[in-house]
Amino acid sequence: MTDGTLARTRLGTGGPEVGVQGLGCMGMSAAYGPTDAGEARATLERALELGVTLYDTADAYGAGANERFLAPFLKAHRDEVAVATKFALTIPPDDPTRRIIRNDAPYVRRAMEESLRRLDVDVIDLYYMHRRDVDVPVEETVGVMADLVREGKVKHLGLSEVTGGELRAAQRVHPIAAVQSEWSLFSRDIEAGVVPAARELGAALVPYSPLGRGFLTGSFADADTDLTEGDFRRQLPRCTGSNAAANAALLEPVRAVAAGHGATVGQVALAWVHQQALVHGLAVVPIPGTRSRTRVEENTAATRVVLTDGEMALLEPIASQVAGNRYDDMALTSAGRE
Repeated sequence: MTDGTLARTRLGTGGPEVGVQGLGCMGMSAAYGPTDAGEARATLERALELGVTLYDTADAYGAGANERFLAPFLKAHRDEVAVATKFALTIPPDDPTRRIIRNDAPYVRRAMEESLRRLDVDVIDLYYMHRRDVDVPVEETVGVMADLVREGKVKHLGLSEVTGGELRAAQRVHPIAAVQSEWSLFSRDIEAGVVPAARELGAALVPYSPLGRGFLTGSFADADTDLTEGDFRRQLPRCTGSNAAANAALLEPVRAVAAGHGATVGQVALAWVHQQALVHGLAVVPIPGTRSRTRVEENTAATRVVLTDGEMALLEPIASQVAGNRYDDMALTSAGRE
């Protein structure tokens, strides 16, 4: 590994140029237990110093709290960073296991205006459809999103957890700069249809949870026993019980590769995701989430870990051995519809 800030790449044809690694901000306000707001704010600043320029949030994260949290940082650095946010997903506060999905035009417009207000910005750099409502044609939803671009309220469009076919249908309406989906050593279902479609159309891949919700760092072994009450990961099949025990054993080859590089397990997992850009021939900008300056330093350093062909081959079988789905209900993922 060598010193230096992040290289840059472009999201889609004509999309924004950003650092090759972004920052997932959800955990600063929601889902992963108690947060130290001061450390989270310092993490935003440190990430920017290291060359991170894509900051990812959504209106669903903490019911708007995460967007409000980011607002002061964005105001201080508006010309230096790109903010990505999302619409479509609501999590009822009285039932955190439930998901309400809406893609209809009035909802999209209202969600966009509310995000602009909470973020305290004039324009959203990258606006994603967070999840797909199969009762609304994707062309209709993207048509409304395209209107927002023409009106100057949104610069670029993205889609999250769409199939290859849905991406192609959307692209016929308006260029899609980025597709966000889970992609990691543990989650590779998008390689069958989504990744080839993105490459064909010139869209970038923005992998969320590239560290398997933290499991691939080895920071916890069983969400039920190691994480606080209310942590979202206690709902995920891969992270608990016998599945977690089986999956923890899959980290052994990752540890072996890490030892050879003087790197952490998490850095090797992230390096693998970054190298998918070369494997598949498209821009890949993972957005590992953290609320710690130490972690963001570790994560960005992973961009300077280069895995050999032999090491990539050693890691290749892991995904096929993972126990449990990435969600309890896969209906809202691209894999659930492919």
